[in-house]
Amino acid sequence: MSEHRASIAWRRQTPGFGYDEYNRAHEVSYDAGITVPASASPEFRGEAERVDPEETFVAALSSCHMLTFLAIAARKRFVVDSYTDEAVGVMTKNDRGKLWVSKVTLRPRIVFGGDKQPTAEEVEHMHHSAHENCFIALSVKTDITIE
Repeated sequence: MSEHRASIAWRRQTPGFGYDEYNRAHEVSYDAGITVPASASPEFRGEAERVDPEETFVAALSSCHMLTFLAIAARKRFVVDSYTDEAVGVMTKNDRGKLWVSKVTLRPRIVFGGDKQPTAEEVEHMHHSAHENCFIALSVKTDITIE
C-alpha cells in the first residue's frame, strides 16, 4: 500500500579495516530531507553522540504507538494537550544465543484538555487499541508493554 525509504551512507575513515579499528559512524537520510548522524551503540564500538539502530527501533515503536493513540483519542473526541514517553528497549540473547531487542517498555504520560476527560479504563482501552493497530508493533516479535 505504501513504501517508506531510508538511505544509509558509510565511508571508511580508518587506515585499516580490522574489527577493532574501523569507524561505525554513518548517516541515515530520510525521504523528508532529514539526515541523522548514526553509529553503532557504544557497546559495539560506536559513538555515543550518534543515534544507534537499537534506539531508532525503540523510538519507532514509541512514535507509532503515540501517533496511533492520538488518532484514537481524536476519533473519540478527547483533546490531548501533551504526550510524552520514556521508552526503554532491552537486548537479550535468544535461544540461539543471538542478541535481539526482546522487550520494549513504553511509559506514556498524557495530559488531556477540554471538558471531556477519559476515565482510567478508557485510557487503558485506547492504549490497548493503539498497540493492536500500530504498524510497527504489528511488524515485530518484540514484547511491547505499556506502563
